[in-house]
Amino acid sequence: MIKPNQYRTVSCGELREENIGQQVRVAGWVENIRDHGGVMFLDIRDQYGVLQVVVHDDALLRGINKECTVTLSGEVVKRDEETINKKIATGMVEVHTEDITVLGKCKNVLPFEVATSTNTGEDVRLKYRFLDLRNPKVHKNIMFRSQVIAFLRQKMTELGFTEINTPILSTSSPEGARDYLIPSRKHKGKFYALPQAPQIFKQLLMVSGFDKYFQIAPVFPDRALLPRRGRTCRPFAG
Repeated sequence: MIKPNQYRTVSCGELREENIGQQVRVAGWVENIRDHGGVMFLDIRDQYGVLQVVVHDDALLRGINKECTVTLSGEVVKRDEETINKKIATGMVEVHTEDITVLGKCKNVLPFEVATSTNTGEDVRLKYRFLDLRNPKVHKNIMFRSQVIAFLRQKMTELGFTEINTPILSTSSPEGARDYLIPSRKHKGKFYALPQAPQIFKQLLMVSGFDKYFQIAPVFPDRALLPRRGRTCRPFAG
């Protein structure tokens, strides 16, 4: 459950049958707009799910299109039997609103549909990354990565390991792969290098008396220069 604020009191994925009759405020992106002849239906999406919103006054939707960011308030109502959607967690309820505020306007023509952005060229996806990250598949992958890292960190800590972060930039080391260099702003003509392995830092920790330690480190592949050998800062435990 999220903490209430001026934009929302509940998340879009939180409402259930037990919330029927409550006055709530939600905020999110407009995923879809459907006109059923005098009654408009909005699908509002946030990180937690999708919620159907019913609008009876067309004027409230003036200037609102897909992917606009909105906040709205209304009463939680049980859906009619023929409109129940069992594919989503909030499919038994909807919110009837007479109050919609646009928090962020979106262009009428999107560079791609958010739901199918993974089928779009990578250059376009990266240019409009803020839209691509709204794609359910991309969002799910990022959330899954967060959960995996949280699980690893918890288990390593339970086993008595101490989390330690080693430097990402260091001096160059004579190893097999080409160096990835970053010029120094303060020291003219000098460069930092991306370590090819955390070995020297691990050895420093060992001789300093750190018994059990681990690091969940970032990876920086250098595929453009070395197609078969990437530059990485590898996760390690010692």
